[in-house]
Amino acid sequence: MNDKKQIPEQLEKVGVYICHCGSNIAGTIDVEDVAKWAKNNPNVEISRNYEFMCSNTGQELIEKDIKEKGLTRIVVASCSPLMHEKTFREATERGGINPFLFEMANIREHGSWATNDKAAATQKAKALVNGAIERVVHQVPLEKIPVDINPATLIVGGGIAGITAALELAEAGNQVYLVEREGTIGGHMAQIDKTFPTLDCSACILTPKMVDVGQNDNITLLTFSEIEDVEGYIGNFTVKVRKKARCLIEELCTSCGICEEKCPVKVIDEDYGAGLGYRKAIYRAFPQAVPGYPVLDKDNCTYFENGKCRACEKFCPTDAIKFDQEDEILNITVGNIILATGYDLFDARRIPQYGYGRLPNVFSSLEFERMVNASGPTEGHIVLRDGVTEPESVAIVHCVGSRDQNYNEYCSKVCCMYSLKFAHLVHEHIPEAVVYNFYMDMRTPGKGYEEFYHRLLKEGTHFVRGRVAEITDVGRNPAEEGKLIIQSENTLLGKQQRTPIDMVLLSSGMQARHDSEEVSQLFKMGCGFDGFFTERHPKLAPVSTMTDGIFIAGACQGPKDIPETVAQAGAAASQVAKLINQGTVMMEPVRASIREDECSGCRICNNLCPYNAIEFDDEKKVSRIITALCQGCGTCVAACPSSVIDGAHFTNTQVMAELKGLLWDVQPAPQKTPA
Repeated sequence: MNDKKQIPEQLEKVGVYICHCGSNIAGTIDVEDVAKWAKNNPNVEISRNYEFMCSNTGQELIEKDIKEKGLTRIVVASCSPLMHEKTFREATERGGINPFLFEMANIREHGSWATNDKAAATQKAKALVNGAIERVVHQVPLEKIPVDINPATLIVGGGIAGITAALELAEAGNQVYLVEREGTIGGHMAQIDKTFPTLDCSACILTPKMVDVGQNDNITLLTFSEIEDVEGYIGNFTVKVRKKARCLIEELCTSCGICEEKCPVKVIDEDYGAGLGYRKAIYRAFPQAVPGYPVLDKDNCTYFENGKCRACEKFCPTDAIKFDQEDEILNITVGNIILATGYDLFDARRIPQYGYGRLPNVFSSLEFERMVNASGPTEGHIVLRDGVTEPESVAIVHCVGSRDQNYNEYCSKVCCMYSLKFAHLVHEHIPEAVVYNFYMDMRTPGKGYEEFYHRLLKEGTHFVRGRVAEITDVGRNPAEEGKLIIQSENTLLGKQQRTPIDMVLLSSGMQARHDSEEVSQLFKMGCGFDGFFTERHPKLAPVSTMTDGIFIAGACQGPKDIPETVAQAGAAASQVAKLINQGTVMMEPVRASIREDECSGCRICNNLCPYNAIEFDDEKKVSRIITALCQGCGTCVAACPSSVIDGAHFTNTQVMAELKGLLWDVQPAPQKTPA
């Protein structure tokens, strides 16, 4: 690298502003020294330090200096650009300068928070500030790209999050497409008996909303359907939906239920019934299903096995059954997308020492929900696997698959509360039963949650603090014969203990859906290592994603209970409604472009672009950027062997100038020529 200072022919008037951020930055970095040092750069007209640059006063300071001192470029050294780049761009624009003639240096996360060494932090801050100064003098004015917003919205997932978002938008007069892969909407909430802490009937809360979705003229409900492809950008997404064949003509079906009644085939209901009950080969998940049309299970239908039976077709009064019905492909165009794909329950079989799937009277939390439900397979009676015997003692094991480095390290947030709910339901159904809760820590942070915990203490639930090590059916004495034995640690008493139990309920935690990574790739958005979708910012933009126009809601973003899910779904709907009301949004101009006259047509960029934003012109034999689809990630810029792709706002000149500025301490320090 050339050691000689590279200075543009005409000097810019750069304003440099170093933020204290209270003590976040100033506690480690000598901000006054950094501001004083920055004045040595030939392009710097003024350099200041201020306690809170993001405050109104700090922004007004920038605006005033631009107007009074004729500044042509602005550098602010403060926190992450993700936090306040938009803030300072707007202040720069209000001062009369193009907002893309502003540059931000992150001296908080990359400086003061990275070390306790004040000298090193101050030195690094100088490097970051100098890099920003050297870069900003090469930046050029850019203009945002206007995009019209299609008022229709796609919502993926028909659980309580998807239902809430759909109704919020539809009742405001907007067109909504609600896509659900199962035969009915409702999701996990439809399987739950009661909700904590108020013990409301889950179906009583959910069913009216499901009916509202089915009857709303602004909602196109596509159940038993899956998304196959997504193309486009904010305001103009084209989505390919596969509507799978139900083997019936929906327009003719009256949901009378005769086909289900006459079907001779019974199979275990692994989905809605959690494996405790049975359903027919043609079925509705539950009586209140929306839509009320049944689904034909081809894998278990006698006709699809050997060509015989056809009982459902023979007895259907409207001739709605159609065995040769094929999947239908729909292409819909929407302006925004909300993902509300929900979660998977942790499979307790992954913890073999708990005996689930091996010991008959060890039940999953979902199995208990179906058992205790009045419309469930046992009609609300709590019984052992024999279907008859009521348990005299019940143990509820918390944190199954959660807060465990072997499985999921995070807390699932709902397990403590629904475990308390289970204890209450056991007391309610079998008053004389002895109930134990084996917990690690009791977490009851919501409204009315702690009060619910105290209610369970008064009801006589026994709480044992400590992780369960093993559940076995091998007794050591006559009192343990025929019982399940829970080997656990009681940390409050400081000892190990064995507890004989009739029934064990495993409170499994939430985890990301098994296909979340594939879904994130389909929608070109972020997905964390734990499988949950990544939000734009955990505090300031919890429902937005890094892909403009795509939002997330509910447990697909992370574990949450029903109230939190509903609140986030409403927030996502409000973000979409805001864009619809605007009609036109301004997209960032940070996009790539190809110098077509120099393109060799190698197509390397076509195959690498994660947003499918590059097309190939077969006639000219060159590649071309579709500007509206490009997200400015820079993959093509880095990969192009001919170096003919330019990234706006990240040109080679700008990046190299920043690198030279960062390396100031291995070069002669910039000095102004004495007057």
